[in-house]
Amino acid sequence: MGKIKRPKYIGQTMSQTIFEEVDDNKEKRPNVLFVVLDDVGFAQLGCFGSNIDTPNLDRLAEEGLRYNNFHTTAICSATRASLLTGANHHSVGIEAIAEAITNCPNGTGRIDPAYATIAEVLHEDGYTNYAIGKWHVLNTGEISENGPFSDYPLGKGFDRYYGFLSAQSDQYYPDLVQDNTHIRQPKLPKEGYHLSEDLTDHALNYLTTHYINTPEKPFFLYLAYGAMHAPHHAPKKYIEKYKGRFDEGWDVLREKWFANQKKLGIIPEDALLTERNEIVPAWDSFSKDEQKVLARYMEVFAGYLDHTDAQIGRVTDYLREIGELDNTIVVFLSDNGASAEGGRYGRYHCLKATDIYSEKAELELGKQKIDDLGSEYAFNHYPIGWANLGNVPFPWYKSWTYSGGVKDPMIIRYPRAIQTPGEVRSQYQHVIDIVPTIYDLIGIEKPDHVKGVIQKPLHGQSFRQSLTDPKAEGRYIQHFEIVGNRAIYKDGWKALVNHSLNENGFADDKWELYHVENDYSEAVNVADQYPEKVQELKECFLIEAAKYGVFPMLEGSMHKPGGSAKIFSSTIDLPPVHEAYTHICGNVRIPGRIISRLARGSFKVSVKLDLNEETQGTIFEVGYRFGGVSWYIKNKHLTLAFNSAGENVYYLRVSTENLNGETLLELVNECIDAERSRIIISADGRRLYEGEMFVGTRIPFVGSGYIGDGSPAPVSGEYEGYFPFTGKIRSIVFDIAPTSITAIDALNEYFRID
Repeated sequence: MGKIKRPKYIGQTMSQTIFEEVDDNKEKRPNVLFVVLDDVGFAQLGCFGSNIDTPNLDRLAEEGLRYNNFHTTAICSATRASLLTGANHHSVGIEAIAEAITNCPNGTGRIDPAYATIAEVLHEDGYTNYAIGKWHVLNTGEISENGPFSDYPLGKGFDRYYGFLSAQSDQYYPDLVQDNTHIRQPKLPKEGYHLSEDLTDHALNYLTTHYINTPEKPFFLYLAYGAMHAPHHAPKKYIEKYKGRFDEGWDVLREKWFANQKKLGIIPEDALLTERNEIVPAWDSFSKDEQKVLARYMEVFAGYLDHTDAQIGRVTDYLREIGELDNTIVVFLSDNGASAEGGRYGRYHCLKATDIYSEKAELELGKQKIDDLGSEYAFNHYPIGWANLGNVPFPWYKSWTYSGGVKDPMIIRYPRAIQTPGEVRSQYQHVIDIVPTIYDLIGIEKPDHVKGVIQKPLHGQSFRQSLTDPKAEGRYIQHFEIVGNRAIYKDGWKALVNHSLNENGFADDKWELYHVENDYSEAVNVADQYPEKVQELKECFLIEAAKYGVFPMLEGSMHKPGGSAKIFSSTIDLPPVHEAYTHICGNVRIPGRIISRLARGSFKVSVKLDLNEETQGTIFEVGYRFGGVSWYIKNKHLTLAFNSAGENVYYLRVSTENLNGETLLELVNECIDAERSRIIISADGRRLYEGEMFVGTRIPFVGSGYIGDGSPAPVSGEYEGYFPFTGKIRSIVFDIAPTSITAIDALNEYFRID
């Protein structure tokens, strides 16, 4: 910035405007930039060993430090809760993903106000805070246009927000929120839209506005891209760049990436490469045609990461250009390891299931639609073999507490504190340590009270000393737990349980033991050699778990076909839902609590509207191209459309020729089984249709829901883009049948556990 003195507006008295002279030569407090990616495995960045081009992140590593012993919680919401608060995620109130709401203290689905976010703390110290991208630390059932907003980013210390609130987002058709307002995307894919670029545009706009209006103030930018979470979407030119780069397959490339990691010095020379995961087929077991499809999934992922790296570069280049990058503490991390949710053969539509034992029919579907992978017409996720490659040299994946789930890439750049850029640090660190380190670098402490709430202490510890001292101490002990998968690290040893694939509950869990001080990769299970150490660490886990609110634990797995998930609580009877809206003008967003219940079972919709021969448009739509239900009028027909996983759309039509003026339409959907419904359609009490309808596989609806309009990528294939209702909707009532669920059924629905 310029070396001048300039006036800063302070206030107004009755007779004069008051200014204070600001000295730009004075060293100001550092800015803070968190860059968070989703589902990026330890090895997937170029500077961590891959053959994927990530020049901007590589440059951050060259100018900063890479940490090769940094740990997260193994899953997105939990990591983000810990990253934002410096506290263990169970204590904060998010035990797994935010949708896993159990009403236990560790499963509220929101951040406990007693653990103030870094944004809330920095705000009290004069920072301006911006959040961009994925949030996913709030009860998604409470998402609506009228709040409550207390758990939205602006309720958690941020001054501006632009992004999406839930677990994942279509990169071409996101469900966007700006500040507290739900908005439409600024343009369509045919006009060049991609969410990562849109998020970056808004980040740069906020920064530019910041430096125009308040250049003397430091900022905190929380930049959390939807990438690299599925669906894997990227501009075609980025995908084509990688054509042929992965034809050797995951077995050969695991060896090559591992060798490259040693060459780069990102892993120890004595580290071992773990065996190919037991669920992953050998590359050579596939035919050449099958390998072509499998490789294409990875080409798409690589293009997606390359494209995301370019967006990160736009932000860091801007800060470099205006002279602020060296005054910014930049922290880059992934929230967990590479994801196994694509199963053995990849998934064209990854929300249909998340089990690791996918059917080979998925491979055939990928073959048929290979040219669509990565485009707006696919909701794709790569096969598990590529995730096994992405986590080299570690075993297992996201949601497991092996290093493949919890040991993730982390880079810090801050020239004021780093004297030897380009080096690797190996101290044992955890995501809860980042916030204390930032406070230490800035020179502040967490207040005793924030927004009038008495604060609980940080759980993390500053690792500032490691920025200058390669031999600085790391963490001595840390526990992990995600849906029954659990682990404990203590003084160079790690004990863990692979609970995800256990068929018989906690009692039959078998503990493994790794001497990670000498076995960096967790390659050799030594539990049989050191039973006393296993018992010691099991007892340590119980102590730490009790201390930090881990119990009760969720039980189950999103990765088992037909798996169950339950918690130690009784069945909950959800009451019927009656939501009435009157005098609808334009389009109105349907609250999240309605969307989730519509996805689950039976419902009735009653709508009073004005009709004439020219009336057309959407009455209501929930979901979009990859799953949902829509009721609309087109070509003088009232049409009900059920979209089954984006693969088939089933229609039921009745004529509107005899309907005119103010009319009461009623739609009854009674679920018969997983694929059939009994449908009744009436007009002013006169039955227009009654019978069974095949609706296809019921999957969680992606996207949002609207009254009086549709999605830009609609449920129905009979029209393109938004389809606003041209008549007047006077009122609409949703009556949703009561259901009996366990406390974890919301998680089951999200992960398709049947």
